[in-house]
Amino acid sequence: MLFITWEASPEIFSIGPITLRWYGMMFAVGFLLGFMMVRRMFLREGAPEAWLDYCFYFLIGGTILGARLGHILFYQWDYYSQHPGDILKIWEGGLASHGGVIGVVTALWLFSKFVSKKSFFWISDKVAAPIALVGAMIRFGNLMNSEIVGTPSDAPWAFLFVNAVPRTLADVPRHPVQIYESLSYLLTFGLLLALYWKTDVRKKPGFLTGLWFVLIFGFRFVWEYFKSDQGGFGDALTTGQWLSVPCVLGGLVLMARGARS
Repeated sequence: MLFITWEASPEIFSIGPITLRWYGMMFAVGFLLGFMMVRRMFLREGAPEAWLDYCFYFLIGGTILGARLGHILFYQWDYYSQHPGDILKIWEGGLASHGGVIGVVTALWLFSKFVSKKSFFWISDKVAAPIALVGAMIRFGNLMNSEIVGTPSDAPWAFLFVNAVPRTLADVPRHPVQIYESLSYLLTFGLLLALYWKTDVRKKPGFLTGLWFVLIFGFRFVWEYFKSDQGGFGDALTTGQWLSVPCVLGGLVLMARGARS
């Protein structure tokens, strides 16, 4: 049977107690590239660059806090309710994208209310494409960590995750669902960026934000069928799918509202 043996190390290099890991680097590079893109958007509209710094800090804090709390509440509440001391151990893994989105939305709302004094969609439409890029890079980090692996597969491009997390998933070749998801988010990033710079939809408040929700969580819904069990609640649908449905529906509403503006 054809498959790809995946033995990548989650560490890029280690010098004494200092270790640089792929996941952390992808997270940081994604935010840095996003910062540069949003800066161009700010300059185009003559917005104060000082706002960009605030937006950056709000987003980092919102993303990490929201993603961590989302993982705890949506996927492993049974464990963390009995081991509250482990909640702060982010370095051991455990970030949920749906929780991260809640954190991002909260951060952008706070930025809009207390810093820019502008509409929420003024900033959310700008950061939609960069956040999709960050999502793509984070999924690449998941691949290097051999985590969030797919279901068993006999496809010739299936990966045997030798260092799978948890290790019980290193038994058979599986779908490299991290790659599927990363590529779909890159596609979303390219489309949103092109629409922002090449069309007038940026003048339709909420449209790009809504499209982001539809594409990101529409893809997420599909790829959940190829993922190994991530825990949480769910029967007919996985936890990720149940959480994605309202996001897609909400995105459609935002697109419809934006198109009419």
